[in-house]
Amino acid sequence: MPQGRRASDRGRYGRLSRERVLATAVEVVDRDGLSGLSMRKLGAELGVEAMALYRYAPSKSDLLDGLVEAFCLELEADLADLADQADQAERPPRADWQRELHRIALATYGVALRHPNVVPLLATRLLSTPLARRPTAVLRSDERVLALLRDAGLSDRRTVQLHRAFTAWLLGYLVVELRAMDDEPGEPDPAFRLGLHRMPAQEFPQLRAIALALDDRGGPGQLAAGLDALLGS
Repeated sequence: MPQGRRASDRGRYGRLSRERVLATAVEVVDRDGLSGLSMRKLGAELGVEAMALYRYAPSKSDLLDGLVEAFCLELEADLADLADQADQAERPPRADWQRELHRIALATYGVALRHPNVVPLLATRLLSTPLARRPTAVLRSDERVLALLRDAGLSDRRTVQLHRAFTAWLLGYLVVELRAMDDEPGEPDPAFRLGLHRMPAQEFPQLRAIALALDDRGGPGQLAAGLDALLGS
């Protein structure tokens, strides 16, 4: 911020905090998509000048990392709630560490359904943000899985293998599950809604034939089945 200029961070809802800035950013992305997020729009939502936000998110890159942080914080809250419920329910006959991986995966799926526009950032920010510079809440997500596997007595090599496989499967499933499909969302005819007429029938016969089935979500059941197969259950 240029010397001598200070944008007030007291908006229409009171003084800002990083939590409020990130929560509002998630609301904007939920509504308008990632392309609809800007410092100017976010400032307008909070009733402050855009420059006031740089105290809480110094750059657009930091703001994008913050969206992943907000996602992980919501996941932590959901996992805590699920833990309370599990204490009151009968535990399934699955090894503890495998049951916990299922719990983490299904909780992540639930948060992803609430914030599908944030999901691409779970992968892309891993490619652009060094490990040590990721928000604490993001690091805790990896720490949770690694600690779970190490506490189960697995070797370092096996722990790394399972952590990679679990992360890859979960991220891949979420991306495929929530990928954009509709070409004309308001179109009542499924084929026209998906825009199948835009794909040449002779060039993409299999894709056109299976597109309607691909449009159906696999849901938590297929996520759990895939995870069981991955873990060798």
